[in-house]
Amino acid sequence: MKNLLLAGILGAFTLSCSTAKTAQSNRAEFLKLKGDWELTSVNYDNNYKVKPFDEGADAQCFVGSHWRLIPNNWSGSYTLNGGGACPSVIQPIKFEVVNGNEFKFKKLLEGSKAKAVTEGYSLNLISQTEDNFSLEQNVPAAGENVRVVYNFARTGMK
Repeated sequence: MKNLLLAGILGAFTLSCSTAKTAQSNRAEFLKLKGDWELTSVNYDNNYKVKPFDEGADAQCFVGSHWRLIPNNWSGSYTLNGGGACPSVIQPIKFEVVNGNEFKFKKLLEGSKAKAVTEGYSLNLISQTEDNFSLEQNVPAAGENVRVVYNFARTGMK
C-alpha cells in the first residue's frame, strides 16, 4: 500500500514538473514577441471584403501598421497610418498567448479597464522566428470562413 501511495505521489510530482516545464517553454517563446513590429502583409481570398478588428477599414489599411507588444504586462497597441480611404488609428490592447499558439487580444477603449472588456479577437500563431511571425484568423463572410494571414516583421526592441 505504501509503495502504491509513493508511486502516486511521484507520478503527480513528475506530471506537475512536466506541465511547469511546458508552461516555461511556452512563456519563453511568447516573450520573443516582445518589441515593435510592422504588419508587412495581409493575405486572404480577394473575392471577399475583409475589415479586421472592427475598425471599419479594409484589411489592406493594416499593411504598414505598427504593433508594440509588451509581454511582461500583457499590454500593447497598434497604429494604422491612415491616408487615402484608410483611417488613422492608435489602439491600445491587452493580449496573451494561450497554449503557445493562440494569440488573443482585446481593444481597450478610452476610460475602460481591461477586465471590464469581455470581447476580443483570437488568432492562431502559425509561425514564429526571432524577427518574424504570422497570425491566422478565420473570418466569417458570405456564409463561409475566409482564412486571413497577417505577417509581421520586427522593427525594434528585441
